[in-house]
Amino acid sequence: MLQVGIICGYLALLLLLGVASSRFFRGTASDYFLASRGIGSFLLLMSLFGTTMTAFAMVGSTGESFKAGIGVYGLMASWSGIIHAAVFFLIGIKLWSFGKRHGYVTQIQFFRDRFESDKLGLILFPVLVGLVIPYLLIGIMGAGATIEKVTEGAFPSVFPAYFTGRTVVAAGAVPYWLGSLAICLVVLFYVFLGGVRGTAWANAFQTLVFLFIGCFTFVLIADKFGGVRNATAMVQEHNPHYLRRTVDADDPLTRYQGDLKVHGQRLAKWEAAPPEERGPKPAEVERPHGFTQLHFLTYFFIPLSVGMFPHLFQHWLTARSARSFRLSVVAHPLLILLVWAPCVMIGVWATSAMIDGKPVIPYGFTNPNAVLGKLVAELTTPVLGGFLTAGILAAIMSSLDSQFLCIGSIFTNDIVAHYIKHDRIGDRQRVFLGRLFVILIVAATYALAQFRPGGVFTLGVWCFSGFASLFPLVFAAVYWRRVTKAGAYACVLTAAATWIWLFAESGFAGDDNYLFLGMMPAATMVAASTLALVVVSLLTRPPSAATIEKFFGTVRA
Repeated sequence: MLQVGIICGYLALLLLLGVASSRFFRGTASDYFLASRGIGSFLLLMSLFGTTMTAFAMVGSTGESFKAGIGVYGLMASWSGIIHAAVFFLIGIKLWSFGKRHGYVTQIQFFRDRFESDKLGLILFPVLVGLVIPYLLIGIMGAGATIEKVTEGAFPSVFPAYFTGRTVVAAGAVPYWLGSLAICLVVLFYVFLGGVRGTAWANAFQTLVFLFIGCFTFVLIADKFGGVRNATAMVQEHNPHYLRRTVDADDPLTRYQGDLKVHGQRLAKWEAAPPEERGPKPAEVERPHGFTQLHFLTYFFIPLSVGMFPHLFQHWLTARSARSFRLSVVAHPLLILLVWAPCVMIGVWATSAMIDGKPVIPYGFTNPNAVLGKLVAELTTPVLGGFLTAGILAAIMSSLDSQFLCIGSIFTNDIVAHYIKHDRIGDRQRVFLGRLFVILIVAATYALAQFRPGGVFTLGVWCFSGFASLFPLVFAAVYWRRVTKAGAYACVLTAAATWIWLFAESGFAGDDNYLFLGMMPAATMVAASTLALVVVSLLTRPPSAATIEKFFGTVRA
């Protein structure tokens, strides 16, 4: 009950923040969608970092390192720390300058103008929205699963135990549907009232909260495991492959052996039960296999996705000046280290940690997304558990808000205002439509999240792979004069086709370990879209002199 009270108190603070930010709203579309382009260095850093850190970074990284080991940090965080900062510097500042000079609000406006094609927006729209939806689902699913896990036993007379897939949720837990609904409504409230300024304020507050509480969680859990050295020694003794990229033939594989034993017991019980009472058949236990060098290296392509995130594009345009990016370029990699390293280590320790001779995470535990929530529930007091849960939810909501707003902005500015009303629409109508679409997007994604489509980490990787496959488009748009409209179409259509093909080949994210030719699918997608863009651009007519002049300043003879 106390945990639930703390979580509710934290959500109430966010509601107050939404009310406060609304008092600074100037009533214009520019202010609602771009905060009148007046965000300074610190708020920009907090916005960009908070937006890129989601359930994928906290819940997903802990769960995935529990499954695959410390190599998860190298796969995602080390590449992200370098590439995110480089993209902010090379792409973000360029797009900010174009946006300020020509009055852009959305990515699609920029690409329509840059490639001299009004219809390009109709191709980009379903692709971008289709990729943001899974990104939103990651956050909603992570929030619902976290609240469900940490509130087990809180209301036993209200909420009975129930099955979610093959996992039983203990009696008394706030149901997934209710927890995820509460998070959606709170985010909707402050986005609705404050627009992008409300999201920037909330992101700054929530980023500070989850950074502080994340570090505190790391220290607390390490202490419960007997300290960093002891926690790591338990992994080294029982499951050393979790501390390496590869698995050796003579590794003890203690957790794998324990999982096999529990699986055998569950399978025997399932087979002995009458067919009408069996329920789902217990899933097979996967033997640890590590990462190949090619698999590891091709993860490099995933962080390129930030160059095409529509919500990051919107935050870049809110910057007061180019100098506002300096702090983000320098500090963003350090903040990634502060968030990812503790989460990954907690997941690795959880594989082998024993307290009173029993594994903290019992053998046969089949829900990696719930590992962090279970550790918080098992190892902390209700007061600390409540604050730690608030920190996890802060990370999740700090990205949900920007994504809801950017989708509302795309629907309003690109679809209704441009294609339906032919840019004859007033400021008040734009704000009204923006808010209306935010409500509709929240409702639609909440409904989709109730199906729990795939794990947080797997879903995130496919979502990021799709955005990464479009990175050649934005890079060429800001640096290559010769890129053409036809080349842009070829790039987008090839990226979409290869993503759909490989996604289907993976069993629609059903295979968590899917690789294509031993590589991450994103490598093939980026290579194919780049080839299509370059070849078709070289074979077609160059852009007009007016467009070159508009974006590059001079026309070469």
